[in-house]
Amino acid sequence: MAGMVIIGAGECGGRAALALRDLGFEGPVTLVGDEPHLPYERPPLSKEAMTAEAPAIKAIASDELFAERSIRHIHSVRAVSIDRAAHQVRLSDGTSLAYDRLLIATGSVPRKLPMAGLGGRCVYLRTFNDALAIRAHLSAGNRVAIIGGGFIGLELAASARKLGAAATVIEAQPRILMRGVPAEIAEIIHKEHEAQGVNILAGQGITGIADDGAEVRITLADGKEIAADLAVIGIGAVPVTALAGEAGLAIDNGIAVDEHLRTADPDIFAAGDCCSFPLVVYGGRRVRLEAWRNAQEQGALAARNMLGADEAHAAVPWFWSDQYGLTLQIAGLSDEGRSTVRRDLDDGAFILFHLAQDGRLVAASGIGPGNAVARDIRLAEMLIAKRASPAPEALGSQTVKLKSLLAA
Repeated sequence: MAGMVIIGAGECGGRAALALRDLGFEGPVTLVGDEPHLPYERPPLSKEAMTAEAPAIKAIASDELFAERSIRHIHSVRAVSIDRAAHQVRLSDGTSLAYDRLLIATGSVPRKLPMAGLGGRCVYLRTFNDALAIRAHLSAGNRVAIIGGGFIGLELAASARKLGAAATVIEAQPRILMRGVPAEIAEIIHKEHEAQGVNILAGQGITGIADDGAEVRITLADGKEIAADLAVIGIGAVPVTALAGEAGLAIDNGIAVDEHLRTADPDIFAAGDCCSFPLVVYGGRRVRLEAWRNAQEQGALAARNMLGADEAHAAVPWFWSDQYGLTLQIAGLSDEGRSTVRRDLDDGAFILFHLAQDGRLVAASGIGPGNAVARDIRLAEMLIAKRASPAPEALGSQTVKLKSLLAA
């Protein structure tokens, strides 16, 4: 028996390998990764890996657990081609692996800034080793410029300030967090960063970068120049699809899979950041999610479906970000909404409920200190999954419990 092969030893691939054993699969399970490390959590890379006294990888499993579960983990090699007819994967070390079912969980890589002048002081954050290299520059007296005002860039800015480095965030869009975060919430995060000493320059295009090895000089569209010891580029992520594309699998903003995470080849699945899939709760809208929980959920779902479960992906997207003492949580896709209802909670926390044209709840975005919004966002997520259309007055009222709307 050739067994199960998983290409990509990140959150998604690692969870899938463990899930196959949890589900009772007894054949060979092989996990292939291009990093030297065990599969690990990526969210801490912009946070704890930057600020902890002794940064450490937050591994999903140990070598001992993999050995105990008879999971073969091949690290520091890449899969270079898939021979679908022969059911074989060729690796960069010249060896080949036979498979009965194959899962591609290759994730995504940082989008490259298409400009001349980038040198060794212009970097991206994707791996633990990247995090260590960036961290070395985050100390008092150092200046870091962050190109891109999305989650990663802002979390990095918060980490830089915590360590005493000066931080400037440059965002080409009119505001930070343009993608998927309502303006009302983005404004609170913007103000908190400024209160903590971060210089945020929104609506600013970059016309040039010069990295002379000693410092980076960034020229903005308005002629202003920003000098920094390090420039971290965080302008989005690109799905890793070349392997699948060269094997003749369809690519559509990621490896195209159906609701079961299966590609057009019945023996090949894809999951996590690298794939686009139809979301049942939004009428089959094809999306690609770069999110920690999605990687976990799809790793487990892919394992079930590789074993024949034929289970549709029905989860509601969920994102979160911690910056300073604030936690932002979003359930659903806020761009599906046409109107918004606000519910105020304690300690200045609040939730925005996003309603579709027909009144259906399609998303909820919340912000507040610590876990202030966690419970209500979880209940909202359940309402979204039920395709509920709660009365707007009830959603906005502090006296009406969301749990009662769920029961209704």
